[in-house]
Amino acid sequence: MGDPGFWMTDQASAIAPEVDWLFHFVHIVSLILFVAVIGAGIYFMIRYRRRDEREVPGPVKESAIVEAGLIIGPTLLVLVVFTWGFQLFLRQVTPPPDAYEIKVRAKQWAFEFEYPNGTVVGGDLHVPGDRPIKLTMTSIDVLHSMFLPAMRAKYDIIPGRYTTVWFDPTKDGTFELFCTEYCGASHSGMIANVVVQPYEAFDEWLSNQNTDDMPLPELGAKLYQQQACQTCHSSDGTPGVGPTFAGLWGQAARPLEGGNTVAVDADYLYESIVNPSAKIAEGYMPLMPASYASLSERQVSALIEYIKTLQ
Repeated sequence: MGDPGFWMTDQASAIAPEVDWLFHFVHIVSLILFVAVIGAGIYFMIRYRRRDEREVPGPVKESAIVEAGLIIGPTLLVLVVFTWGFQLFLRQVTPPPDAYEIKVRAKQWAFEFEYPNGTVVGGDLHVPGDRPIKLTMTSIDVLHSMFLPAMRAKYDIIPGRYTTVWFDPTKDGTFELFCTEYCGASHSGMIANVVVQPYEAFDEWLSNQNTDDMPLPELGAKLYQQQACQTCHSSDGTPGVGPTFAGLWGQAARPLEGGNTVAVDADYLYESIVNPSAKIAEGYMPLMPASYASLSERQVSALIEYIKTLQ
């Protein structure tokens, strides 16, 4: 199928044209049936309207042909749509054996991706464009749902179990990826991209994701984006769902809910990351999830060192 139409996003996977064909078939048939039903209703209202108060309508004789048509026609139409849709569904849930598998962990409010070589990154999903991609997904907190519109791929991510979805990218580029299951206060900020690259560019990107030798403040700045910290905490003083990180470090008496105060030092920041409900900043709700406790010691230290730089 060529142009997907002004109401459809790009077609960037092998199955996308077929999904769009099914969508347009259902849409066009529904439009035809809508016009036919409304048109017939208007015609009968005009043609058989009561013209005189004394008029008595004659008996109506049923038509076996009409009744059979109204039964057989919709049944055949439903069977066509069901068969077509079921075949597409089976293809979408059956990844090929040579698919490149990436593990996905969803949490409030970001996606985390683990590649076959053990590299774990947050933020955008990078994939090679020359082979099918299989996403094996789970959630570490609540129900999420991953949607890649250009790939026509969508599936729920469920705590305590694995679900899979796959796609076969057909063009390089950057396409939207977001959560479509309401998962908390910052659900609308759970947005990323899927970046499809030639294999050489993807391999180079993957080899550059080693953060073992990265300075802590630099790693912290990277994690600030990858872990979606910016969804709630600005770095420039802009008000948000959570306190801004700008000017936070070093405050001698940070007001807390309940009237107490606390010094903003490394211990306070560490506790606020791994146990965010322990001390709630004055004027804010306890909305930060506890999922950041899964960060490594080095990652937490990197975030603290990055916050120190935001003076």
